[in-house]
Amino acid sequence: MKCRIISVRRLCLLVSISALLSTDANADWPQFRGPNSSGVANSGSVPVEFGPRQNEIWHVPLAPGHSSPCVVGKSIFLTTFDEEQKRLSLVCLDRANGKTRWQRHVSVDTMEKGHPSFNPASSSPACDGQRVVAYFGSYGLICFDLSGHKLWEVRMPLTKSFGGNATSPMIAGDSVILYRGNYVDHYLLAVNKNTGEELWRVTQDEKFTGEMACTSCPIVSGNKLIVHTVRSVQAFDVSNGKQLWMTKCATTATSTPVICGDEVIVAAWNKMGEPALRPPFPSFDELVADHDQDDDKLISRVEFPELWIFHRPEGIEAPMNGGKVRFEWADRDKDKKIAADEWAAQIKDLENFRAGYETHGLLAIPVNSKGIVAPDKVRTLETQGIPEVPSPLCDGTYVYFVKNGGILTCLDVRTGKRVYRIRTPGRGTHYASPVIADDKLFTISGDGRITVLSLGPDPKIMATNEMQDGVYASPAIVDGTIYVRTLSALFAFRGP
Repeated sequence: MKCRIISVRRLCLLVSISALLSTDANADWPQFRGPNSSGVANSGSVPVEFGPRQNEIWHVPLAPGHSSPCVVGKSIFLTTFDEEQKRLSLVCLDRANGKTRWQRHVSVDTMEKGHPSFNPASSSPACDGQRVVAYFGSYGLICFDLSGHKLWEVRMPLTKSFGGNATSPMIAGDSVILYRGNYVDHYLLAVNKNTGEELWRVTQDEKFTGEMACTSCPIVSGNKLIVHTVRSVQAFDVSNGKQLWMTKCATTATSTPVICGDEVIVAAWNKMGEPALRPPFPSFDELVADHDQDDDKLISRVEFPELWIFHRPEGIEAPMNGGKVRFEWADRDKDKKIAADEWAAQIKDLENFRAGYETHGLLAIPVNSKGIVAPDKVRTLETQGIPEVPSPLCDGTYVYFVKNGGILTCLDVRTGKRVYRIRTPGRGTHYASPVIADDKLFTISGDGRITVLSLGPDPKIMATNEMQDGVYASPAIVDGTIYVRTLSALFAFRGP
């Protein structure tokens, strides 16, 4: 009898483990970058080579939007923007064939504006298997059940910012969490996921400026809600919004952090955070030697070259790719000529301006910190090649991040040492965040080139896939299927 009991217990244990593994293998992609925004898929075999008509299950035309697919159960959720009709929408597609199950539209009096690369439908939906929540900076939060019946909404004032409010909500327990930063209001919000009733709100006192992005999605670690905020990373008690710790850093709060072991890894970026973003200024003698066309030893407006206060050297095809030095700043006496003393004064002012910015970096912060986290408690893993928009990834041993130009860096997360830095075939601007599945790393360039690499210290480029359209949205990977949103369609790819 005792042996039978032990055998039954072992059988139950095996069944439980089998069920757990089965659940993991078919895990949903419930929000931006999947479970807890990790970017890591618990998936079976995924295709290495794919693209239009190659390992394609289906594709469907889709109205514009930069939100990433949210995949739960048999449904895919995305947001779209119809510029002609001035309409924002939450769309539910059938995961099996991409057909539209339902669409719910919201109309607004004024549409949110932002950077030329911004789209008012840039925020990814979040779903917990019973309800789906979408956020629009032009409207607020809105929640539907999986049949498309509206459950509640929280209207919010129209956001105003230089970049556009592309932050995404997440669902933690019984709460919907949203970090919203712009000129109009700046706060962290929790509402009841069943009713939309406000549970708590933490106003952010840090000044919001035109350089701030605030597009980070909150993540959780136990009872801690961790948010990459303006000039800081903060942790809060998810139940009541009480701040648990905060560390200051030079950041625009663009990318989403990830948990790696007992640390939070965050890419803190600012526009002058490293030398590559600060092109050197020529001396006046160099200006004259290279650009003085009439040989008067002065520089006129037509002779003044293109010079940058800050500049993204990779991804130069992106609009508004830096800040230029203006001729009128240096022409201090307004005689339409720049003399040596005027240029010297201008260079001094520009260097003083640059000096006001701190070095940025990839930071590792202990999850269980308390209070104000001292700088010596934060590990700076890297200070160069930091991505502005794409979020980092961690496979437990290595942390990966990619920036404009397809420059991919891998660090040993334990030692912080750089393992490699390579340039992938995906050049140009990178808006989408990389993802990991099936021991493979996928990086995505804005022009639609998806590079597949092996994980680990000896990277091998396994394939370069051309989507033949721009890709700004991070892919979703569920049950061996890769869902890629281009600027005009949604594709589903799966191996044989």
